[in-house]
Amino acid sequence: MTSQPTLTKAGDGPHEPDGHGNPPPGSGLQAGLKNRHLSMIAIGGVIGAGLFVGSSTGIATAGPGILLSYALVGTLVVLVMRMLGEMSAANPTSGSFSAHADRALGPWAGFSIGWLYWFFWVVVLAVEATAGAAILEGWIPAVPQWGWALIVMVVLTATNLASVGSYGEFEFWFAGIKVVAIGAFIVVGGLAVFGVLPGADSDQAGLANLTGHGGFLPNGAGAILTGILLVVFSFMGSEIATLAAGESEDPQRAVTKATNSIIWRIGVFYLGSILVVVCLLPWDSESITEDGSYVAALDSLGIAHAGQIMNFIVLTSVLSCLNSGLYTASRMAFSLGRRGDAPKAFARTTGRGVPRNAIVASVVFGFVAVFFNYEFPDSVFLFLVNSSGAVALFVWLVICFSQLRMRKIIQAEAPEKLVVRMWLYPYLTWASAALIVFVLGYMLTDTEHNGRTTMLLSLMVAGVVLAVSFVKQRLAGRRGTADADAGAARDGARTG
Repeated sequence: MTSQPTLTKAGDGPHEPDGHGNPPPGSGLQAGLKNRHLSMIAIGGVIGAGLFVGSSTGIATAGPGILLSYALVGTLVVLVMRMLGEMSAANPTSGSFSAHADRALGPWAGFSIGWLYWFFWVVVLAVEATAGAAILEGWIPAVPQWGWALIVMVVLTATNLASVGSYGEFEFWFAGIKVVAIGAFIVVGGLAVFGVLPGADSDQAGLANLTGHGGFLPNGAGAILTGILLVVFSFMGSEIATLAAGESEDPQRAVTKATNSIIWRIGVFYLGSILVVVCLLPWDSESITEDGSYVAALDSLGIAHAGQIMNFIVLTSVLSCLNSGLYTASRMAFSLGRRGDAPKAFARTTGRGVPRNAIVASVVFGFVAVFFNYEFPDSVFLFLVNSSGAVALFVWLVICFSQLRMRKIIQAEAPEKLVVRMWLYPYLTWASAALIVFVLGYMLTDTEHNGRTTMLLSLMVAGVVLAVSFVKQRLAGRRGTADADAGAARDGARTG
């Protein structure tokens, strides 16, 4: 198989060449993430701020049937992660699916999906920085919102620049808080649903909420599809563990563990917590729409200061997303640099194995996006958000097609590396790809929740990136031909 970046201690000799045969600059990434870091990154990666903030819209749209929307998307994520786990366990790399696409489908695929993914995360940096700043300004109004956004971005940039271990340690505690909070919510809420928690609103809570108030599907079966559009993007981040595994002590073990545990993580944190919410309160309760689903649920349990508690949890999720987003964007830029798809400076690392240039470039774009959010929120920034909105689905689709090809490559070249295998290959892979294409097509029909606009703008940006990749390939081919002709001419002159 094509050799990928290897992990050595800082100061070691040159690493293996990249996928194009070019020797990589810098000392390379370090194996600075511990197993506990990877475990918590894998768990926390599926718990985004979107779960806490965006679930109320989904519940209001589909009623209790939103559980089916979450279940369908969760199943799709499990399958996609299984495919990604198969490829990453066989060949762990900081480029993850982008590097696999480069190998399986061609340089155009690795270039395009890598840059789209980078674009997605640097826009997320601005979204999350603004959301976190709004919460912090509410607590300490003496500092303006833009000031809090700047502080948050600078602190987490410094963390990522220090070492990969610093990122892992911060994410360990951020993710830990999210996990404990949701776990406690499910336990306490479950007790209230079955009437054994004193102080809860027993008149509202109960399993009857799943079928009362218009039935399980009060707005019809079509609402499940609309619900899918509303919840699908809250799952983005589950793939971070496979990128981070490239800097762990035992990459293959880390990928295998993260892949095998994805089912219970989604089942508990998404389906479990949403089930508790729709059982604690009627789906059409005004408090869900006005206060947010989790705040409303905490209020119904008689928990004082529910709003502030939820703000703290959301802030933790925002900081976690920012931390991971900066890490993920920088590692993708690093991988693109190693493969010659980005400036070579992105592939240089410090003595601690930190891709400083890739981090700085990513955070600079993030700062620019934050500026647009404050100065041009309804024009430039709205365009950035919408044009990156469907990238998650593009990434998952590329993973499907890459796995179809990579399975054959791995079986032919190193079958012993297939320690993780996709179930019912190739049938479930094709079924997953078909479902993703269906969701993308359905987005084009959605005008009520901005799905059509998001899809069209995302396709436009993807088209531009694809065009750039093909132009780059063509120019590289011409340079290669010119170099070969020049070499032949020199050889002819010598023999003459």
